Amino acid sequence: MIRTLIVDDSATMRSLIRAALSADPEIQVVGEAADPLQAREAIKALNPDVITLDVEMPNMNGIDFLERLMRLRPMPVVMVSTLTTRGAEATLAALELGAVDCVAKPAANTPHAFDVLVDKVRTAANARVRPRGAPAAATPCASQGEFAPGDRVVAIGSSTGGVEALLTLIEHLPANCAPTVITQHMPATFTKSFAERLNRTCAAEVREARDGDPLAPGKVFLAPGGDSHLEIDGVNHLRCRVAPGPPVSGHCPSVDRLFESVARVAKGRGLGVILTGMGRDGAKGLLAIRDAGGRTLGQNEGTCVVYGMPKAAFELGAVERQLPLEKIGPAIRQLTNREGPR
Repeated sequence: MIRTLIVDDSATMRSLIRAALSADPEIQVVGEAADPLQAREAIKALNPDVITLDVEMPNMNGIDFLERLMRLRPMPVVMVSTLTTRGAEATLAALELGAVDCVAKPAANTPHAFDVLVDKVRTAANARVRPRGAPAAATPCASQGEFAPGDRVVAIGSSTGGVEALLTLIEHLPANCAPTVITQHMPATFTKSFAERLNRTCAAEVREARDGDPLAPGKVFLAPGGDSHLEIDGVNHLRCRVAPGPPVSGHCPSVDRLFESVARVAKGRGLGVILTGMGRDGAKGLLAIRDAGGRTLGQNEGTCVVYGMPKAAFELGAVERQLPLEKIGPAIRQLTNREGPR
């Protein structure tokens, strides 16, 4: 059984979350808390496996509580956030601090509002959680230096644990990095704020992708969340293609959809990178990149929050090299440098 503690100041929200989680025979809701002070005592008494945590609460907000929790007693946490800009920014801060995943609160009390939370709690129960401090100051750290971009196009896919992973990776990209496209599984409300957070960390320009954006050195595009997929298209002048479509590999936007477009359009110029995440999205697409003559990298098990997507890709033969997270950024820089290895 996955012993779960619900922390939320709204009795209605606690009831909705409890109903959703209790419907799963492998999840046991062992307690509820209306604020972080109650949560602290409940954790000591109940020793839960997973916590669902609200962002805005009395006595202490969820972010301050999470920072102390991850410093003193690290454990899997799934954030439950409002669909507002403030809520999105707070949730991103929580994911940087070590929260495993996030769920948006429903706009109304719909019967199946928190069904997605069940899968996220199950995933969190098996996640690797390590002590973390507060987020470091956002300062671009990769200068242009000796780097000259070649003709490669970089595509990156990630899911659970991807916020921290992408922030770590992107610090290594130079200001004139190879054109880069990213699909991170994330609610639509959060992707714009996340792109802005990445932009403050990266020496290159990072923003949410729009249909028709030209791919060029120094540009990094993040797939918008919602009901559209990010792909690339074009012949002599490559560009982003953002268009509605049904879920692929269970997701929209889909990493497989992005990788397959890179294999089809960029062929041997593609460089695919698959990071931490639950499930198999991206495995087939990464294999397509490798089969087309492109290069492929995967995050290793030891540094993944959830070794799901990289494992699926590795077992399929799609990963050319597995690397710890801190070495993937430098490897991308090396492989995309005009003077680097082909």
